[in-house]
Amino acid sequence: MSDYPLLNLFWTMLEFFLWILWFFLLFKVISDLFRDHTIGGWAKAGWLVLVILLPLLGVLLYVIFRGRSMAERDQAQAKQAEERFQQYVRETAGPGSGASHADELKKLADLKASGALSEEEFQKAKEKILA
Repeated sequence: MSDYPLLNLFWTMLEFFLWILWFFLLFKVISDLFRDHTIGGWAKAGWLVLVILLPLLGVLLYVIFRGRSMAERDQAQAKQAEERFQQYVRETAGPGSGASHADELKKLADLKASGALSEEEFQKAKEKILA
C-alpha cells in the first residue's frame, strides 16, 4: 500500500499546474508593462512595485484595468511581425530571384509593343533593369 493516495497526487498536480500558470501570467504582465509605450516611467514603476509586493492583487488589478489594451498590444505586435515577414518574403522572392534580366526585358518589349508603355517609360524601365 502507498502512503500517498491518488487524490493527494491529483491535488499536487493541480497545485503544480496552477503555480506554472501563475508564473506565466506574471511574466506576461511584466513583459506587457515594459512593452507599453502609452504610460510613463513612474506609472510603470508603480505597477511593477504593486506586482512585486502584492503579486496576486497586483496581477489581478493589472488584468482588470489594462487587460483590453494588453490584448490590443498583442494583436498589434502580431500584425507587425506578419508585415515584417511579408516584406522579407517580397524582398527575397522579388524580381531577379526567379526571372533573369532577359525575361524582364522581353516583358518590357511586349508592353511597349502593345502600347502599354511609351518610349520614354520603356527606356527608364530598361535602364533600371540593366543598372
